[in-house]
Amino acid sequence: MPDWLTNMEPHWAWLSLGVLLAAAEIVAPGFFLIWIGAAAIVTGVIAWVVPLSVPFQLGIFALLSFVALYGGRRWLRMNPITTTDPHLNQRGGRLVGEVLTVTKAIEDGRGRVRVGDGEWPVRGPDAAEGAKVRVVSADGGVLVVELA
Repeated sequence: MPDWLTNMEPHWAWLSLGVLLAAAEIVAPGFFLIWIGAAAIVTGVIAWVVPLSVPFQLGIFALLSFVALYGGRRWLRMNPITTTDPHLNQRGGRLVGEVLTVTKAIEDGRGRVRVGDGEWPVRGPDAAEGAKVRVVSADGGVLVVELA
């Protein structure tokens, strides 16, 4: 092992580990490593202020990791992350309520409508080409419509 690594003060190792774990959270997001990284940083600060043996530092790190993970999980359960756009990445859901023009007559419950510069398959009551229909819901890539 290199001399600089064996002569390193333990608090620098803890602080470095904490920063690396926080950086790893950016690369592999899962909202998990940040809590362990925070525990490592707090352990490094404690080891810097109060000289402790390495086994005691490991115990503090284990305890802080458990508390941070449990506390973070509990806080997220009590304060869920909500979105201001519930239909984000659900284009069919965004079309609910829109009035569209039938481009291929709806026969036997199936047809096509114009959406922007494209066409979408639809399911609904029979309607002639050119009729107006309102989107009621989306079932995967198929829009469910009613006569407008």
